[in-house]
Amino acid sequence: MCGIIGIVGSSHVATQLYDGLTVLQHRGQDAAGIATADGSKLRVHKGSGLVSEVFGEKAMRVLQGHMGIGHCRYPTAGSEGLDEAQPFYVNSPFGIALAHNGNLINTDALRLEIFEQDRRNISTDSDSEVLLNVFAHELDTQRVLTPDAVFKAIEGVHRRCVGGYTAVATVLGLGLVAIRDPHGIRPLVLGKRNSGGHDEYAVASESVALDLIGFERVRDVGPGEGILITEDGQLHSRQCAEPRAHTPCIFEYVYFARPDSMMDDISVHKARMRMGVTLGEKILRLRPDHDIDVVIPIPDTSRDSALEMALTLGVKYREGFIKNRYIGRTFIMPGQGERAKSVRRKLNPIPLEFRNRVVLLVDDSIVRGTTSRQIVQMARDAGARKVYLASAAPPVRHPNIYGIDMPSVDELIAHDRTDEEVQALLGCDWLIYQDLADLEHAVSGPKDRIEHFDASCFNGHYVTGTEADYFERIKRLRSDEAKTTRRAS
Repeated sequence: MCGIIGIVGSSHVATQLYDGLTVLQHRGQDAAGIATADGSKLRVHKGSGLVSEVFGEKAMRVLQGHMGIGHCRYPTAGSEGLDEAQPFYVNSPFGIALAHNGNLINTDALRLEIFEQDRRNISTDSDSEVLLNVFAHELDTQRVLTPDAVFKAIEGVHRRCVGGYTAVATVLGLGLVAIRDPHGIRPLVLGKRNSGGHDEYAVASESVALDLIGFERVRDVGPGEGILITEDGQLHSRQCAEPRAHTPCIFEYVYFARPDSMMDDISVHKARMRMGVTLGEKILRLRPDHDIDVVIPIPDTSRDSALEMALTLGVKYREGFIKNRYIGRTFIMPGQGERAKSVRRKLNPIPLEFRNRVVLLVDDSIVRGTTSRQIVQMARDAGARKVYLASAAPPVRHPNIYGIDMPSVDELIAHDRTDEEVQALLGCDWLIYQDLADLEHAVSGPKDRIEHFDASCFNGHYVTGTEADYFERIKRLRSDEAKTTRRAS
């Protein structure tokens, strides 16, 4: 999962891109980059680390231009080195820089096709470079640089690329291009503001980035839609793919997105609140005479759900863990050993909130279970009489193939296990999961804004379809053993 942003303004945009990336930092902490266009010149600066570490005063002075894109990355399997930091750039045709969020699932076939048919070379293992070269080739075949040519190139991208993806690109001499996959799996939001009588536009993975830099959220980029914002601030849009089922990734609302974001006209904050209500109601159905004394969230993304669960159950809500703000998300730590060591560094319990109580811990989801098992033990060590664990999401039984680098299927704690078996492995006295139908209803909301979601990590249904050997290939890439081997080499 990555964060992307693009701006066409009436003044230099590098500082605004930097600010936008800082509030998309939760989407990726491995690398960051910015590309700006100033007339016929394209300037790129990128590197490993947090946004604040990559960009200093010297780099920001170099990034001149009224148009630009930014990217923050967490590494997906096989694309983990500095060479894969974005944006990527090609000089033919015209000069194009591109930043990408998501994952193409036909990368191997495309890589061969690009070499043999398009006569282009791919120099990294990143599917983002593949996407860039597909777009560049499709634009080159148009032989002209016009809005119509850009949209025909995007049609070619959608025809050839399979997966969940969004991208922003600068095309020298024309403007900023934004692309969203035909199923709308990955999010992309369009914003607008007026500065000195000039319309300025921005696109970003989440609306929170637009809020910070003073853009008003206009709407979401539609599934399969192409957006072009010319250098002089003219907005063009076109549907560039045949209509398909709109299936945004439901895990965005469960875990990845910030609660203050709006995506596909859905408030992430309210979606998580509704998750807590439906899960609380399930507990009341199963155990109307429950003995829960206190509800405690596992910070941070479960707080909204936990508070509503406490209200629904009629019990106390308490903050029981203090979080070290200077430790990154354990979900995206590079290996299981590092992930395990980081939990104790990241969280510390407040014993007074646990002592002699029946505690219901609430997490947004349970993926590997390593973190959950340690937190359950921490609660016991802090004096809890019983420890119950609630997941605001259903069991994660299948890999995500659209841009979330979940582990190989054998490392998912719920894969091929019953809830009771997972409960025993986690060491809790009771484990309760959200039902998928309740999760979908909670995210969609009372107005049923979205009829279908990509919930493949829960139900194993992949809207794009998959090749026969695809899961075996990603298993070889994503296992901790494979990652350790790559780092050692």
